[in-house]
Amino acid sequence: MPADPRAVLTRPAPAPDLTVAYGDHPDQIADLRRPANGGPARPLVVVVHGGFWRAEYDRRHTGPLAAALAAQGYPVVQLEYRRTGQPGGGWPGTLTDVLAGVAALPELVAEALPGRVGASAPILIGHSAGGHLALFAAATAPSTVRGVLALAPVADLAEAYRLDLDSGAVAALLGGGPTEVPDRYAVADPRSLVPMRTRTVVLHGSLDQQVPALMSRNFVTATRAAGSDISLVELAGCEHFGLIDPESSAWPRVLDALRSLHDGH
Repeated sequence: MPADPRAVLTRPAPAPDLTVAYGDHPDQIADLRRPANGGPARPLVVVVHGGFWRAEYDRRHTGPLAAALAAQGYPVVQLEYRRTGQPGGGWPGTLTDVLAGVAALPELVAEALPGRVGASAPILIGHSAGGHLALFAAATAPSTVRGVLALAPVADLAEAYRLDLDSGAVAALLGGGPTEVPDRYAVADPRSLVPMRTRTVVLHGSLDQQVPALMSRNFVTATRAAGSDISLVELAGCEHFGLIDPESSAWPRVLDALRSLHDGH
């Protein structure tokens, strides 16, 4: 019997080395993991977790991914943010938290890890709804982001609303559909924010049942046509959760994509 792909969501991971706060709310925090080796300073990697923006999913399920990246020599933070179903979550708090965290964390981590964090802006790794938030942050505040690795991102909120992904998740985030709150979609939907100035790599599994791979194909095609530096890696036989699982066959491709953003080619 094949392993449950969701097992990564509850797999134990080493505890973070430190938790830092970027705001006053209990969820305006991030877990920091030190790079494992004594090599040169590398850009900070900010992991933005998914879970369709809902309160029942938090940063802890990205622990295995974050620990694996730290083992590769990257300083890593797992960004938390207010989510739908919580006071202050949804519109606009979820979005403004991510912008605030991405802007503040490089300095906070550099203070905690002297000499281990590169001077450049961070690389964002976002999975699923976290992929949406990473794309949103890069499009909204490009000077704060070096690159984006979007793993099965919800890259088109209007289409995700039409498809009713996760039973109304987009409406819960933004407070309605595109015809009801069009101004919010104009601000928050990556499809409305092209071209993007930040180098971006999108990975998506062909067997994804949570976020259709066609969404990433269409998004990358449109964004590239607008002149953005963006590429798509579609992984045959991969589903939604393999992209954040260091034990999956997809993991080497995730590391390759991260290195391409780190190295600039």
